[in-house]
Amino acid sequence: VQLQASGGGLVQAGGSLSLSCAASGRISSSDVMGWYRQAPGLERELLARIDSGGSTNYVDSVKGRFTISRDNAENTVYLQMNNLKPEDTAVYYCNLLDVRNWVNYWGQGTLVTVSS
Repeated sequence: VQLQASGGGLVQAGGSLSLSCAASGRISSSDVMGWYRQAPGLERELLARIDSGGSTNYVDSVKGRFTISRDNAENTVYLQMNNLKPEDTAVYYCNLLDVRNWVNYWGQGTLVTVSS
């Protein structure tokens, strides 16, 4: 499985960015897809996940600001980020969890920088 993320960049506080991540390879419709981020000096944290049925969950810090969605036909997961804050600055990683084999796959990471 390969994951290719895109969409990071520089934005001012209060602005919006959209990330996308296309998966290829041996993918199952049961796989869970998600977004994580890692800020300098901090551990990687889960932001949001979505299963094949569209059920989602979010970490409290992004609820109401970030929206995860998924196109199963295109094997692509998206993250719409609104009202961005400087503390959202991090490298963002997409993730695919193969729930049949309990294996995690990661994209290459895309940098999001929010200026104050």
